[in-house]
Formats: sequence, structure tokens, C-alpha cells
Amino acid sequence: MPDIYLIEFKGNRREFFYNTFYHSLRLDDFVIVEADRGEDAGVLKRKVEKEITFPDDEKPRSILRPASKEDREKIGINRSDEDAAWETANNLIGKHKLQMKLVDIEYQFDRNKLTFYFTADHRVDFRALVRDLAAVHRTRIELRQIGVRDEAKRLGGFGVCGLRLCCAAHLRQFDPISTQDARVQGLSLNPSKISGNCGRLLCCLKYETDYYAKVREKYPEIGEKYSTVKGQGLVDRINIFEDYMVVKLESGEEVKIHGRDIKKQQRSHTSVFKKWLDTKGKDKEQTGEDENCESRST
Repeated sequence: MPDIYLIEFKGNRREFFYNTFYHSLRLDDFVIVEADRGEDAGVLKRKVEKEITFPDDEKPRSILRPASKEDREKIGINRSDEDAAWETANNLIGKHKLQMKLVDIEYQFDRNKLTFYFTADHRVDFRALVRDLAAVHRTRIELRQIGVRDEAKRLGGFGVCGLRLCCAAHLRQFDPISTQDARVQGLSLNPSKISGNCGRLLCCLKYETDYYAKVREKYPEIGEKYSTVKGQGLVDRINIFEDYMVVKLESGEEVKIHGRDIKKQQRSHTSVFKKWLDTKGKDKEQTGEDENCESRST
């Protein structure tokens, strides 16, 4: 069975390919692979060690060869021509008075296809634009409308954590995210603190939500009444990492209670974490490509 490799293309697009012809390959080198109606070029990122089962309609194509010196020169020419195509495309967009923002342009390695990625608030009728672009570039043209998360993924960059954006680094798909995920973790709902470069909720809000929800089930809510051996007070703060909560009595005294000692009491209202578990999957923020995303080629 041929080895499977992960190949990265322009715009942080990644796909799996078989080393069908058993080439000697090196990581971080360019390779030429099978593509839609031709060949494409990408960078060899890693060998996949574990076994993966692919649907019949998503079977990986083959790596055709390591990129030669001539291939790498052609890749450079394609990138240069992509940059040159920006002015022409934007002029034509203005000519047709289309409300769309050009995000990226990508030549297929063999130049059999030229793809224009764009964002727009609504569905765009770009049939006339496609015809004009085809007349200028004399190749198959594809216009692909993408969402703001996909835009951030293609452009790349760094997040508030100082690391490379998750969408550009390792995420293969966008999970639905809602503000409830932030509430579960006790985070501020200030949009500037929980939004990513794309303006949508941070992808990383999803990473630990299940853990927080599971651990916090045993704790009362912040501000909820709780009876201690010293009297009744209000839950002031919770530290799930050290597994304790602090109850503030009417006298101002603070009582620290470890998780193992928390007693179940009559709840004054339904826990936000119970609500999250009950409504999981219902209150979702739209992610990935927008509903009106489409592509057209000629």
C-alpha cells in the first residue's frame, strides 16, 4: 500500500495524496500532484503514519513527482502572474459594479485553471465577470465565494495568543461556535476579547468547552446562594483547576470549599452548564462558507 502524505497548497489548503509511484520524497519540498483536469504543485508537509479510511468519492490522488528545477521556476512565474492579475480583476469588478471583495488568486500549476476567491455580503451574479476574465487570461476561470473564516485561513497570520492562526495551521474544518461556549468557560463576552482576526468567535473557544462543562456541573453558579458550616453566603468565585470555590458570607468572611466537599443543594435556577448541555448544537454561530457561497467557472 503506498504511503499517504499531507500536501499544502497556496492559501493553506491541504489535501492527502498517495505516493503511488514510490518516489523518494523530502518534507518541505515542492511536489507535483494530480489535480482536477491536470497537475498542481504543493509542499510536502508530513507523512501520515496512521491508517485513514476515505469515502469512495474522496479517495486521494497521486503524487506524480518531486518538483524539478524547471517546475519550481514555473511555480514562481505563476505566483508572479497571480500578483499581476489583481489589478485586472479589480478593474473588471469595478466595471461591472459588483459588491465583492477579492481575497486571493491562485493558478493551478499547469495553468489549466485560474481561481479567484472573494467575499461578499450577498449572492453575486458574476457571469459577465467570468466571461471577461476568461477573455483576458485565456484559461478556465473559477470564481469562488468564501466566508470570512475561510478568508482568514487563506491569508494566514497570528492570533492574540501570538501563535499562527489555528485555521491556517491545523484545523481541517470549522466547528460551530456560540457565545454559550464562552459562558461555560467563564470568559468575558466582550467581542474584542473573544473574536478572532476574521471577526467571528475564536476557534479555540471550542477546544476546552466539553471539559469545562463536565467539571463545572458539580459547582453552583457564581452569585448563587450556598449554605456552609459558618452560615449562608453567595458563591463568589470558582477555580476549576485547583478544584475549589469561595463562598462569601454576609459578614464579608470568605469560606473556601474544595470540590470533594461540595454538597448538592436545591438550585435557585437552572445551571448555565446544564442549559449548555441541553441546548448543545442548537444555538450555533454560522461557520465555514456562508450559505450563499457559490462558484462558477468557464
